[in-house]
Amino acid sequence: MTDAPAGIDAPPTLENPWPVAGFAEKIRGYIDRLGTAWVEGEITQWGVSGGNVYGKLRDLTADATIGFTIWSSVRARIPADLKQGDRVLMLVKPNYWVKGGSLTMQAYDVRHVGIGDLLERLEQLKRTLAAEGLFAPERKRPLPFLPGCVGLITGKDSDAEKDVLRNAQLRWPSVHFRVVHAAVQGDRTAREVSRAIAQLDADPEVDVIIVARGGGDFQNLLGFSDEAVLRAAAAATTPLVSAIGHEADSPLLDLVADLRASTPTDAAKRVIPDVAEELSRVDQARSRIRMRVGHQVQVEVDRIGQLRSRPSLATPAWIIDSRSEELTRFVARGVELVERAIEHEARTVRELAAHVRALSPQRTLDRGYAIAQSSTGAVIRAASDAPAGETLTITLAEGVIGAASRGSQADHVRSEHPPL
Repeated sequence: MTDAPAGIDAPPTLENPWPVAGFAEKIRGYIDRLGTAWVEGEITQWGVSGGNVYGKLRDLTADATIGFTIWSSVRARIPADLKQGDRVLMLVKPNYWVKGGSLTMQAYDVRHVGIGDLLERLEQLKRTLAAEGLFAPERKRPLPFLPGCVGLITGKDSDAEKDVLRNAQLRWPSVHFRVVHAAVQGDRTAREVSRAIAQLDADPEVDVIIVARGGGDFQNLLGFSDEAVLRAAAAATTPLVSAIGHEADSPLLDLVADLRASTPTDAAKRVIPDVAEELSRVDQARSRIRMRVGHQVQVEVDRIGQLRSRPSLATPAWIIDSRSEELTRFVARGVELVERAIEHEARTVRELAAHVRALSPQRTLDRGYAIAQSSTGAVIRAASDAPAGETLTITLAEGVIGAASRGSQADHVRSEHPPL
């Protein structure tokens, strides 16, 4: 091998490789040129040794972690209340330790993430999800009246878990729970809660899911406003109840959930019906039904009694007798009307007959007149119609006689009695 100082500037080759120390110095030189940078993350490890702090900073969304060191001189200038789980802004400079071959970040300043910054980011996320319709009321699903199995996501051995289970058992002893423990604070919250929601939603026996935590400050509840948790809750087909914190706490999960409960205890009361109250309601419903049915039966009994008391049902022959009397009256009236009509028409016929007889030629014949007809049957109206020798037919009031015309009678009178 060649001496390190002599060949360090030349590119490394198989024949002329760099020494480890030279290569390490190259790495440190590259890293030193990066300078300082502000980074944001969550403290996942915080240990103090000899006045110095050795810890790790994790990315808020991706799976990435870096180690950092805070020397005692710097620690005196940073907030004294820094601890594991805090979200911070850290001014770091990469530092490559040649002797140990490790890369660490030397921190020169550490600050809590401002509440204003967090609120602004949450507000932006809230607007984005609202525009996608994740908060829309029509997406809210109704809770089952009596769930057979309740899925519970909460911290292990937490007060929230005990409150939910105890109150649920007091209200409905036979209710069944499927509990999934998850981190409810710190960097693991979003990942574990999202996974727990998906796990319970995939369980066909789970009828409703409760996400519960027993309150906390604003930063401790940030995991329940994480976008991954919110989208997991929105994607679930099982009704979901958010019971995070207390009345004043309001993570974004409350807006996505189908129901927001003010406390874990309130969640148990909203999800699980009280068996005593339900039995009391059943008894009241039975009483109302019994009273309604009894009243309706009595009304119908009274109605049947009224129907039976009517003459048509009390004396069935009554209607026959009454109809018989009516029929008799109608028949008598009909006979009377028919007789009147016949009498009227008979009188009219008699009057017409008398009138016809008065105008009949027979009546004229009865008075001594006769009708003379020629041999052709024509009525003789004038003496000229019956010349001498004409055969005549004389119709009398009674019978018909034959005769012969001797001509006009005026001619005979003139011949027998000539004028003077």
